[in-house]
Amino acid sequence: MDCLRDWPEPIVRVQSLSESGAEIIPARYVKPPAERPSVGPPGVTEACIPVVDLALLEDGADASSCDAATVKAIADACRGAGFFQAVNHGVSPGLLRRAREVWRGFFHLPMEEKQRYANLPNTYEGYGSRLGVDKGAILDWGDYYFLHFLPLCLINHQKWPALPPTLRLMNEYRETTDEYGEELTKLCRRILRALSMGLGLEADRLPEAFDEEGVCMRVNFYPKCPQPDLTLGLSAHSDPGGITILLVDDHVAGLQVRKDNSWITVRPLPDAFIVNVGDQIQVLSNATYKSVEHRVTVNAASERLSMAFFYNPRSDIPIGPIPELVSPARPALYQPMTYDQYRLFIRQRGPRGKKLVG
Repeated sequence: MDCLRDWPEPIVRVQSLSESGAEIIPARYVKPPAERPSVGPPGVTEACIPVVDLALLEDGADASSCDAATVKAIADACRGAGFFQAVNHGVSPGLLRRAREVWRGFFHLPMEEKQRYANLPNTYEGYGSRLGVDKGAILDWGDYYFLHFLPLCLINHQKWPALPPTLRLMNEYRETTDEYGEELTKLCRRILRALSMGLGLEADRLPEAFDEEGVCMRVNFYPKCPQPDLTLGLSAHSDPGGITILLVDDHVAGLQVRKDNSWITVRPLPDAFIVNVGDQIQVLSNATYKSVEHRVTVNAASERLSMAFFYNPRSDIPIGPIPELVSPARPALYQPMTYDQYRLFIRQRGPRGKKLVG
C-alpha cells in the first residue's frame, strides 16, 4: 500500500480549469478516440433500464411478507440490465432535495475552503479530483467528495466539513448527510435481502456473506466542459463493491450504461434512484447477477452533480461464489478474494472498464 500514500503529481481541480475560461481542455483529459462519448441507437435510451416499484418491499427481519413480484422484478433487472430505477423507495423527496442542495453548496465554496479537506489515495476520504495513482494517466473531467459511514472505525471526522455559519443551507450539512446515510443504508439492506431471495436463497444469506457491511458515498461534481466530445466525467467501469444507489442530477443527464456494443444514456425519473449491482454481488451470485459497465459524460452548458452511495461487504474476508450456487453443472467461476485485495486495483489504476470479472 505504499504506492497509495500520496498522489504521484500535483492535483489540479477540474472546477478551476472550467472556471478559467479556457476553450481547450488540457491534453491530460483528452480520451483516446475509441473511449470518447457516444450515444446508442434512437429509441432505446430508456428501454434497457427497468423501473421497479419498491413500495411493497418490506423492511425488517421478517421477509415472509415481501412482495414476490417485487423480488422477481429486482432479480430480473439484476440478471439482465444490471441496473434499475427504483421508485416509491421510501426516502422522502424533501431529503433528496436537501442532500443535493447542501452538496452543490459545498462545491461552490471558495477553493481555499474546499482545499482544507483535500484527500489522499490511501482512503480517498475528502475532497478529490482523480482516481488512481498511475503517473501520467489520462484523467476524468470531474471533482468529488468521498465519505465513510460504516464501519464507524473508518469515519474520519476531520473530513466532514465544518462549514461557515454564514451559509444558511450549509448549516444543515451534517444533519442532512447523516440522515441521508441512515435512510440509504436501510434501503440497501432491503434490496440485498430481495437479491438473496431472488437467487432462491433465504433472505439472510447474502447479508451473512457480507458479514459486516461497509458503507460509503462519493459525491461527484462535473463542471462545465468546453470540449465535452473529447473527455468523460468518469471513465467506463463496473462498480467494484456490492450495491450502488445513485441519486442523479435533477436537471442534467450524463450517466451512460453499456448495452451490447452501444452506450445508452439514462433518462432518470423524478425522485427515483438508479440502482446497480457491483462486482462483489456478481461474484457471490456466481454470475447470476451482472455488474455492468457504465460511464459519465459531461456538458458544455451545465454543471452536473450526482451522489453515489456504496454498500459493500466486509473488506477483509474472502468473497467467492456462495456454495449453494455452485454445482457440477455450474462450477465456481471465481476464486475467493478479499474486497481489500479487489479494490486495490481501482485505487491504483482508477476506473478501467471491467477487468477482473468478465
